[in-house]
Amino acid sequence: MMRRLVFLVVVALMCLTAVAQANQDVYYARRATLFDELPIGKKDIVMLGNSLTDGCEFNELLNNRHIKNRGIVGDIVQGMIDRVGPIIEGQPKKLFIMCGVNDISHDVSADSIARVTEKLIMIVKKGSPRTKIYLQSLLPFNNDVREWKLLKGRDHVVVEANELLEQVARRQGVTWINLYPLFVDDQGRLRADLTNDGLHLMGKGYLIWRDAIKPYIK
Repeated sequence: MMRRLVFLVVVALMCLTAVAQANQDVYYARRATLFDELPIGKKDIVMLGNSLTDGCEFNELLNNRHIKNRGIVGDIVQGMIDRVGPIIEGQPKKLFIMCGVNDISHDVSADSIARVTEKLIMIVKKGSPRTKIYLQSLLPFNNDVREWKLLKGRDHVVVEANELLEQVARRQGVTWINLYPLFVDDQGRLRADLTNDGLHLMGKGYLIWRDAIKPYIK
C-alpha cells in the first residue's frame, strides 16, 4: 500500500511538472510572437531579458515612454539570440541585457554563459552598430526563501559568470553594470527583504534596479 502511495505521489508530481512546463512554453510563444509584431524605433530603449525583466514596468518606473520591455519568463541566452532580430531591425538607441540565471538552472557552465552572451552582443553590434549596449550582471538567488532545486548549490556559478561577463563587456566595448553587490547579503544570497520566492524581485528590489540604471537611461 505504501509503495503504491509513493508511486502515485511521484506520478502526480511528474504531471504537475509537465503541466507547468507546458504553460511556460505557451506563455513564451505568446509573448515572443507579440514582440515580433511590436515595432522598435530608433529612439527606443530596449530591456532584453528573462523573468526578472518580464516582471517589471520599466517605462513607468523610469517615466520614459521609449522604454520597451522584451523580457520573457524562462528565457535563456540562446533564446534571446533567436528572437533579437526584430530588435535589431528597429535599430534602438539603447539595449539593456539581463541574462544567464535560467542557463544556470539548465546546468550550463559560467564559461558557456559568457560565450553565448558575447555571441548575442556581437550579433547586435553587427546588425545595429549605433545601438548602445549595456550588459547587466546576474543577480544572486536565495534557496533559503524557497528551494529552487535546479539552482541548489550553484550560487558560485553566478559569481563566476559575472566575472566572465565583465570581461566580455570590456572586450566588446559595451557598458558593464554590476547589479550583484546591490542585491546580495553577507552570505552570498539574494537579500530576503527583496524577494518572496528567493529568485524574483518584489517592488523594493525593482526600485534598487531602477536607481542603478537611471544614469544610463538618461
